[in-house]
Amino acid sequence: MDVKNKRNFILLGHASCGKTLLAESILTFTGVVTRKGSVDSGNTISDYNADEIERKVSINLSLLFCDYREITIQFIDTPGYVDFGGEVISGLRAVDNAIVVVDAISGVALGTEKDWALLEEESMPRIIFINKLDKENTDQDKIISDIKEHLSKNCLLLNNLKDKDVVEAVAETDDALLEKYLEGTELSETEVKEALCKAVSAAKIFPVISGSALQDKGIKELLDAIVVFFPSPDKRVPISVTKSGTEETKELILSMDSGFSAFVFKTLSDPYIGQLTLLRIFSGKLPAHGSFYNISTSTKERVGSIYMLRGKEQKALDSASCGDIVAIAKLKSTHTGDSLGEEKEPYIFPPLVFPEPAISASIKAKTRDDEEKMAIALSKLTIEDKTLKVTRDPQTKEEILSGVGNLHLEIMLARLKSRFHVDVELGKPKVPYKETIKKSIKVQGKYKKQSGGRGQYGDVWIEVAPLDGVDGNFEFINKIFGGAIPRNYIPAVEKGVKQACSEGVLAGYPITGVKVVLYDGSYHNVDSSDMAFQRAGAMALRKAVLEAMPVLLEPIMDVEIMLPEEFMGQISGDINSRRGKVMGMEAKGRLEVVKAKIPLAEMFQYANDLKSMTGGRGAYTMKFSDYKEAPQKITSTVVSQFQAQKQQDA
Repeated sequence: MDVKNKRNFILLGHASCGKTLLAESILTFTGVVTRKGSVDSGNTISDYNADEIERKVSINLSLLFCDYREITIQFIDTPGYVDFGGEVISGLRAVDNAIVVVDAISGVALGTEKDWALLEEESMPRIIFINKLDKENTDQDKIISDIKEHLSKNCLLLNNLKDKDVVEAVAETDDALLEKYLEGTELSETEVKEALCKAVSAAKIFPVISGSALQDKGIKELLDAIVVFFPSPDKRVPISVTKSGTEETKELILSMDSGFSAFVFKTLSDPYIGQLTLLRIFSGKLPAHGSFYNISTSTKERVGSIYMLRGKEQKALDSASCGDIVAIAKLKSTHTGDSLGEEKEPYIFPPLVFPEPAISASIKAKTRDDEEKMAIALSKLTIEDKTLKVTRDPQTKEEILSGVGNLHLEIMLARLKSRFHVDVELGKPKVPYKETIKKSIKVQGKYKKQSGGRGQYGDVWIEVAPLDGVDGNFEFINKIFGGAIPRNYIPAVEKGVKQACSEGVLAGYPITGVKVVLYDGSYHNVDSSDMAFQRAGAMALRKAVLEAMPVLLEPIMDVEIMLPEEFMGQISGDINSRRGKVMGMEAKGRLEVVKAKIPLAEMFQYANDLKSMTGGRGAYTMKFSDYKEAPQKITSTVVSQFQAQKQQDA
């Protein structure tokens, strides 16, 4: 198909605004289906996964397509919940245009504003569809005012191309038209329409269409606008790519006649045919049962069948080309984020940047049989969902499952059970505290054992002092002179010191930020051994730390909280109650961004608490900052818990 006869878009909007039902209306209007499904009935084309049907919410992005006025339209339905924002980020990479759905009852919600900000970064053309205007107590003028205030003053209701507001707004995007208009010359409908098309394509004007997905109102007008105003894939905003291994950049030539280039934006697990790789072709052609070059992995990959997807329906293609959004099954070396193209012109697309996890929990298989299955299942889930992270804390030895929110983790656990038959338990992660000292001390560590036959003897003197900085610092210095300890035993002393540092003395946490100087000792010609000096070194280190004012260190997180201004006072007070410190504030559009440092121990339930405080209108990200000395009250509690656990284990 000629690329000029292709259009694509992504459906965006806050949860429950009606995106999925709008997709059903489009498919019904274009004759794809004869009977429109509904979310409540669980029979929509895009929400086909069992958990989506059960929960009546979109969880994964879904590919759809239809034909209208001899144009093939591919589009992506996306979840509205913030927990599944990674699906939006993936889907945006595959499209050139967007339809933003606004609920006529609730107006512009926070999720819509976040989506709009992403679209602004991409300068992506968009149309706004005001949904649910069939409901009582809805006011179109009020909603349009809300849209202009919160999204853009250049959002225009297109009831009539001769409307004065429309003509003025369009004229302002074209210098020649503006001059003509200001001179009092009436602009023709053709002039207005052509200029409007350019303005929409350049993301300078955003047409607004009102209707009702439930009653199929406004669907024809929306489809007509898609065909007329949205640019075809070869006319989209140029894409800058970087040559592999260099800083050389260029803009892709978006054409069917150019060399092949594509980007993998998503990986799906299909229950019938296995892994499906979703990719957007930006230039050139790809035949079925051919091959391509994976620039990201420097490998060639054989291609089997190529599909266009409509929900779970797969339509096999002989080939795909510029502008197509397709799926390929059973690829071996190709994953989400990979750039595909010509080996002789290895250009790489910008990477996908997903939100950092906001909530974490320890995860443990309920039975030994589940342990191996859990590892395999989690690996598959993280391939499919790039916002889901599984890590192992080397200090606490816990497996940590991290996600965007509680709903996100809840659904992933349900998938572990339903898809992979794995039972797990979630818990509150242990805080990876550390220990250090505040003063210098000199001590002796002497290990002597005699029980018949050869004995054990090791004797060391060490000086232990604080090191500047506490981020994993440890230094061992050998200052033995004159053979007080033979050189071959020095590594054993260091090994014993490090072993003692790994276990801690206050509460069993690793000791960090210490300098250990071995400066004296003694040995026995017969009874000394590596083991004896290793134990002597460990004894000396533990003794020194207990006498050198040991303290507990806790991890501190850099936290950024985005929220409407009216919640600022409440959030600031809450940060203080969490032993946190506000470091700064700045405006970002209609939202305020609060930057703070907060102890990790106070953040495990923050996703829920923030949602409660802001009515779901706040969001946050956090990353590790540094370690700080914990207050005495926290230290006492942690030490008491450690001692109690020791007694219980004894």
